[in-house]
Amino acid sequence: MRAVVIESYGDNSVVNVVDVARPAPQAGELLVKVRAAGVNPIDWKIRGGVGQRMGMTLPIHLGGEISGTVEQVGAGVAGFSVGDAVFGIIKDGGFADYAIAPAADMVRIPADLDFIAAAAIPLGALTAWQALFDVAKLTRGQRLLIAGASGGVGSLAVQIAKTAGAHVTAIASGRNADFVRSLGADTFIDYTAQPFEQVARDMDVVFDTVGGDTFQRAFGTLKHGGFLVTSVEFPTEEDGRRGVGVGRVFCKPNAAQLTAIRDLVEAGKLQPHVATVLTLDEVKEAFALSEGGRTRGKIVLGISQ
Repeated sequence: MRAVVIESYGDNSVVNVVDVARPAPQAGELLVKVRAAGVNPIDWKIRGGVGQRMGMTLPIHLGGEISGTVEQVGAGVAGFSVGDAVFGIIKDGGFADYAIAPAADMVRIPADLDFIAAAAIPLGALTAWQALFDVAKLTRGQRLLIAGASGGVGSLAVQIAKTAGAHVTAIASGRNADFVRSLGADTFIDYTAQPFEQVARDMDVVFDTVGGDTFQRAFGTLKHGGFLVTSVEFPTEEDGRRGVGVGRVFCKPNAAQLTAIRDLVEAGKLQPHVATVLTLDEVKEAFALSEGGRTRGKIVLGISQ
């Protein structure tokens, strides 16, 4: 089978699509025929060297977000049959014709959703869910600011927060204003037109998906006792002495949460937005687009249909 593999860390020159042996599922696992795979910043960050800090061992099979059909069921697995359409996040190996997935982390894809759209959901939606509810403890009626609201995570976060009854202020570039408002944002801030911290005030929660200078400036938008959660930065002790809470979300597989997310999709309350669909052989182009940071919605690799 084909798989995207790196044997050293670096830029896109280290990324290769190679032929490897098809894996076999062990107890508690599923072999999934991958129909589509979501592309996320963590993929090219692993390629660039973050994999070493994460304890990964070269060679690394890239890809952690998939949708597909169950090809084989490992021993002791209940609730899944060959041919079931599933989606979820896995540790590695998602950019391939077949991938191994822990059965406990997989969920059936939403009804009437194709594999491309399904692959745009798990990592982004789980990151948003865990950031807002598990880390920041967002509750109904609170004022939420989302930085990077047009991206793969931010666009899902806007919708999830609205279902929870939050008042959402969204930050993105002006060209994405109509798109972000269509997601349900109550207030839109064009960060290219004015410093967002001069507009947003007294926020209960900030969800930062951008990092860098945006992360630092976002503290100025919080009310005393508010909470800033980031999916990209690593808060310091100094950040924790600003009179507000601060934390980082580390997305983890969670079948119960993914099931709740699927229910929102099926109820018409959450819609993934796919920006670009490329092939497995175009994975380097996908990484380049993702690194550019200007994608509206999600980049997905269509692997087989």
